Amino acid sequence: MYNIFFYETEIGVIGIRENGEFITNIYFSKVDSNDNIIETQLIKKAFNQIDEYLNGERFTFDLPLKPEGTLFQQKVWKELLNIPYGGTKSYKDIAISIGNEKACRAIGNANNKNPIPIIIPCHRVIGSNGKLVGYAGGLNTKEKLLNIEKRDINKGE
Repeated sequence: MYNIFFYETEIGVIGIRENGEFITNIYFSKVDSNDNIIETQLIKKAFNQIDEYLNGERFTFDLPLKPEGTLFQQKVWKELLNIPYGGTKSYKDIAISIGNEKACRAIGNANNKNPIPIIIPCHRVIGSNGKLVGYAGGLNTKEKLLNIEKRDINKGE
């Protein structure tokens, strides 16, 4: 059985879903669900880490994750975890890094299907022209997340 709980944050409502062992989904709004609406220890841990991230106090996540998707999507999501905090890569960069230079559109689709945004940082993928493109939480949220990271990187300079 899945559990889900919702929190109000500076970027809006965030829902965190888990299966008893792993974080399986993060939502950018309240969703209708047959899941138990309960704040479990794992959900609370995930929220605390996201809250620390949003406050510039956390740069990596330490959570058990289990995103469900195709083998290709899994490969893309695994590669997204290699984009450093404060960094960005283009869809083409990701395609090259997984060994399929022509897969830019498929990379975009995999990003769009990322069930655990923020923690699997699809917000760090931008267009090859440097512009912000597509994000499940909306471009405004993507920009806020990138600005949080940019602000924190600039603090150290």
